[in-house]
Amino acid sequence: MRRLLRFLLLKPVLWAANRFSSRPDRRRIFEALDKLYQRILEKPGNRGIVIPFSAEQAKFIIFSDQHKGARNGADDFQMAEPNYLAALGFYAREDFIFISLGDNEELWENSLSSVKKFNQANFEAEKKFLEHNRFVKIFGNHDLYWDNDPLAGFQLKQIFGERIPVYEGVILATQLGEQPLHIFCTHGHQGDAQSDGNWFSKFFVARIWAPLQAYLRINPNTPAYNGVKKTLHNEIMYEWSSGRSQQLLITGHTHQPVFGSLTHLERLYRRYQQAEHDGDEEALSAIRAEIKQQQHNFPAVAVNYMNMKPSYFNSGCCCFNDGDITGIEIDSGWMRLVKWTQTAGGSTRETLEEATLRQLLEECNQ
Repeated sequence: MRRLLRFLLLKPVLWAANRFSSRPDRRRIFEALDKLYQRILEKPGNRGIVIPFSAEQAKFIIFSDQHKGARNGADDFQMAEPNYLAALGFYAREDFIFISLGDNEELWENSLSSVKKFNQANFEAEKKFLEHNRFVKIFGNHDLYWDNDPLAGFQLKQIFGERIPVYEGVILATQLGEQPLHIFCTHGHQGDAQSDGNWFSKFFVARIWAPLQAYLRINPNTPAYNGVKKTLHNEIMYEWSSGRSQQLLITGHTHQPVFGSLTHLERLYRRYQQAEHDGDEEALSAIRAEIKQQQHNFPAVAVNYMNMKPSYFNSGCCCFNDGDITGIEIDSGWMRLVKWTQTAGGSTRETLEEATLRQLLEECNQ
């Protein structure tokens, strides 16, 4: 019965979520990002801080959208937990600073007590960064509780053993020769009325979507679902970042990995055109096969993808339905999009895309 209902109801439920919820609004998003960035820069404090770093030596790992749940049918994180724990163990040993970029806990669909109960191992892994002052926690729309509940500080102390700040964003500040570079990190829900929590979002998630997802065991956290809206949101984030000087933007929220303003599908199309220009038939055949595979997950392509500045990055998520997780590394002058995958030998790390910070800054300034 569950399988039949899943087949019958999946598309109507997703259609209803898209049809009746609000869409990303360019003006609202621009205003919200402008306001947050300036506030952090001019008055560091509760909303966020500036973190100076050495481009040659500093190491950051940025994960977002874990959506830690209660190990029921609505828990999108449980398949990814082994990769998440393996990744955090690696980055803790390698002395990375961990920036958890929002929607870390799924508090729209679950009570905090249930999330705490079933995620003790994950909180312990995160605590290892906190013990060495290398943990930065940022809230998103699904864990907005950390920002607006008067008991949030008490609950965080119970989880981590001490009170910790939870920010809306941070600015990583460095110097590349004579040029300053700011890397603005925030969850990315700012200005999106649905994600900011309008009445329909709260009603739909709490009363309809969460119980239905739990029963039907649906994980919507693949870019194939709601791809048009996610792509639109990424395009707006790119437009905002490309208009800034000496600045890169890193967000989460859409669950779509983006590196240098391009999704993987857009990079494949770029490579295809280059292979076509070079007359490389072997490369063309391989790229065509991969494009066919990737089109299912990333159906939309930005109109101007051939001419985009590499100013925008998205960490993807830690709750893909195959258990993979993606994140952004900043490591000794390099920026990387990485994926952790479960294999027979354990979790393995793969670099999907990479570039130096200097290269990215130079291309943005062209």
